[in-house]
Amino acid sequence: MSTLSIFSSVPAQSTTSPAASPGESGARELPAVLGADLEVPVKGGRLVGYANLDYAASAPCLEPVSAAVTAALPAYSSVHRGAGYASQLTTARYEQARHTVRAFAGARPDDAVIFTRNTTDSTNLLAGCLPEGTTVVVFDTEHHASLLPWTDVVRLAPPAFPGEAVRAVDETLAGIDGPKLLVVTAASNVTGELWPIAALAHIAHRHGARILVDAAQLVPHRRLNITALDLDYVAFSGHKLYAPFGAGVLIGRRDWLAAGEPYLKGGGAVRAVNDEIEWHDDPEPRHEAGTPNVLGAIALAAACDALSATGWTALVREEERLIGRLRAGIAGLSGVRELSLWGADHPRVGIVSFVVDGFTAREVAEVLSAEYGIGVRDGKFCAHPFVRHLLGTADGGCEDGTASAVRASIGLGTTDEHIDRLLTALHNLTTR
Repeated sequence: MSTLSIFSSVPAQSTTSPAASPGESGARELPAVLGADLEVPVKGGRLVGYANLDYAASAPCLEPVSAAVTAALPAYSSVHRGAGYASQLTTARYEQARHTVRAFAGARPDDAVIFTRNTTDSTNLLAGCLPEGTTVVVFDTEHHASLLPWTDVVRLAPPAFPGEAVRAVDETLAGIDGPKLLVVTAASNVTGELWPIAALAHIAHRHGARILVDAAQLVPHRRLNITALDLDYVAFSGHKLYAPFGAGVLIGRRDWLAAGEPYLKGGGAVRAVNDEIEWHDDPEPRHEAGTPNVLGAIALAAACDALSATGWTALVREEERLIGRLRAGIAGLSGVRELSLWGADHPRVGIVSFVVDGFTAREVAEVLSAEYGIGVRDGKFCAHPFVRHLLGTADGGCEDGTASAVRASIGLGTTDEHIDRLLTALHNLTTR
């Protein structure tokens, strides 16, 4: 039996492009997350329900994602290599996942969709495929995944407002000859602020450059449409997208990826091995050597389907209500300061970073966990230059609790009680 005939027996998954606003007229209730009933110990030996406010680090698993992985396990087998039924079925599910992720991201029909481990992996893969002499332009506001992989790089200072970001890119790209790539986040992993990626893509293309967008913090919160935004490359991670099974994706134009050195050299990446090696021309097999993370890809696709089917209007409305509640509460606390690059009114996703006068970030995080059962992140969030800029510090360690911040991030499963518990804890901390 061919893979094609097996493919027809695989349960259909949603392939509606996000541009078509799936499910907006009859949106389902928000999908549930695993661990919503988790209880954790706090000071005094009590157990309390866990208030997970660390979604920006890794989001919990959606119930539909867990169900999709469980359904695939009985027939789990290696892909692209076996004639047996289980191998053919698993191959079909893997390729269906690629199709689903393509639709979720609003990618062009001819875009490559390469499964990776995460956003960092995707960015490093692209870095190895850049044409010789490519200059990369990146802001100091980026996650280290976007700052560090490049050889020839121009780093721009944090812009004071979105228009300044566009102007800085315009001026910088105008002075660069040869191939060039702009790398920018869609939503900051530190402040949650949304970046003007459509305007930046337009400017990049006007100067003959391409753009890579880090969408890791965007896709759990907002619809993405690569085609409408005219983006060249996009990377995101399953573990941010309620699919914590170790898969990510790089989506984008095929030519650089088809010509680049294979990311991993091994089985599956080659057409033939004789005296000379003949690598695959197609980017997907070329950069997916070895046995891929099939279950991770299935999980990632299931998360994409679940979010699309729910309807983005309902998701965004609930998130904005919760993040508004949190930010208003923080603004009313003496001695607690929210970090922001472009001001309180700039649009953002469900991420808030802040500092508390008189306490290190680590001290705050430890109190929240030990006394209130609240999980947050503290540190510089793998964005050292940006956090130092926001704090007005020239230098400082990441893990020693100094020159760092606390980050609370929300998503599906966050409740009013979680928000109010955090605000109560911060009030109690600042009034001790």
